[in-house]
Amino acid sequence: MEDVSDETTTRPPGPDRPGAGRLVRLLSAVLCGLAGAAAAVGAGEAVAAVTRPAAAPVVAVGSAAIDLAPTAVKEYAVRTFGTADKPVLLAGIYLTMLLLAAGAGLLAVRRRAHGPALFGLFGAVGVWAALARPDSTLPDAFPSAVAALVGAVALDRLAGLLRRVDGPPSVDGPPRGAPPAGREPAGPLPADVPAVDPSVRSRPARRTVLVAGGATVTGAALVGVGGRVLADRRADVGAARAAVRLPAPARPAPPLPRGSAPGVPGLAPFVTANADFYRVDTALTLPRIDPRDWTLRVHGLVDRPLLLGFDELLALPLEEFDHTLSCVSNEVGGPYVGTTRWLGASLPALLRRAGVRSGAEQLVGRSKDGMTIGTPVESVLDGRRGLLAVAMNGEALPVEHGFPCRTVVPGFYGYTSATKWLVDLELTTFAAHDPYWVQRGWDRTGAVRTASRIDVPLPFARVPAGEVTLAGTAWATHRGVGAVEVRVDGGPWQQARLAEDAGPDVWRQWSHRWTGATPGTHRIEVRAVDAAGAVQEETRRPPYPSGSTGWHSTVVTVT
Repeated sequence: MEDVSDETTTRPPGPDRPGAGRLVRLLSAVLCGLAGAAAAVGAGEAVAAVTRPAAAPVVAVGSAAIDLAPTAVKEYAVRTFGTADKPVLLAGIYLTMLLLAAGAGLLAVRRRAHGPALFGLFGAVGVWAALARPDSTLPDAFPSAVAALVGAVALDRLAGLLRRVDGPPSVDGPPRGAPPAGREPAGPLPADVPAVDPSVRSRPARRTVLVAGGATVTGAALVGVGGRVLADRRADVGAARAAVRLPAPARPAPPLPRGSAPGVPGLAPFVTANADFYRVDTALTLPRIDPRDWTLRVHGLVDRPLLLGFDELLALPLEEFDHTLSCVSNEVGGPYVGTTRWLGASLPALLRRAGVRSGAEQLVGRSKDGMTIGTPVESVLDGRRGLLAVAMNGEALPVEHGFPCRTVVPGFYGYTSATKWLVDLELTTFAAHDPYWVQRGWDRTGAVRTASRIDVPLPFARVPAGEVTLAGTAWATHRGVGAVEVRVDGGPWQQARLAEDAGPDVWRQWSHRWTGATPGTHRIEVRAVDAAGAVQEETRRPPYPSGSTGWHSTVVTVT
């Protein structure tokens, strides 16, 4: 066998190995792209702080994505992520942006113009998204345009630096190992070291690219966060909201019946706290309206168009009433429903003051962010207590629920009755205008379906044998709940005990004593009957296009 012990194998250390060097070059190119994206986002946020926060590039693109997403995608997002759907969307946009930015970095190192051109395309998409909003103005294009320019320049500079690192020596500095200017080598160079042309200087170190990229990311983060903080401070209406003094209602709501809640542990509170009230809307950034600047325009098919300020609204006779509001996206047994004591001016009275003309079929409410909600005029004027609401549970509306004013019309899901951040009411026809959700295929009327839910026990709970307490809620808004029935394992329906009735516009809670519960797994079902005697529909259907149907059920284990 040949002896090879005295042979020496020389391997370049660390990153100078071909495979490792290629990986380092790729990662450096990716860093250039990510740093460029960070610079773009930071610049966009800073400009948006001066123009309008909703025009920030990521927010504008996110809003456009919400508008363009197919209904099935929106329903999936609400069903899967609930009220966290917006953070998930923004996270997805940021992740997509980072992946594309990494690709732009790789392109820019190979072809100088390609990476910045991709950033220009990003900016064009952002400009289009910002200007596509119903309430957009020309300055809304500035954040995305500036973001694209800054990102492209940052990427070009960083990629150019990286190309110099990996390319042939340049004249920008002395090569490594060369003697300082003005000094000769101490002795002759070894035979295997090539002579250095003193007129040629070395490439910049790769460390320079890393430092420049890190500095770009850090600076962009500081600028972006500073812009967002500035935007939040400029738009903050917390002090203005706290300064609102709500007049005493001219028509106060009666006290809730003492027996309106059964008092079963685990049952949802009869009145939903403002902090716990569900929120389902399309706003990525909450419209913040100072009540001193707020006006409501009433126009269209009316005899006397109106323009109302907030103080004028508060000077009208205010009414209080309890109302259960539910979302059309609520699945059977879902959480998107709550009961609140609302305070506001009478919506029917305001419309009569404006003089509704013959032929007016639809009341279209417009939000500050351009959302449109359509309600049948005949239903608003049929005697129900519609409100221009200014308060929930005794305090001014929270910003996320429509401060300073929103509409509330009993008997309808929120998508056809509850315009948050209301600034405009138009009397029109159905043929003349399709509101936001109708354009996307949802039912035009949006009347609330009879629904019921089991709150106690929780799904898959383990309960002791013998007697088990069942409890939950049922609602048939503006019709009222006449009865609730429960059954176990497909057996006969049994009447549940209804809590005291607080009125047809609020939910009704129920309880039932299940006696003789035997060990094993059991399925419990519930259904409601409205005050007119119509039984809740059994067939299970999804929310789209007019609200979910089906009996709620839960499975428990008796031990």
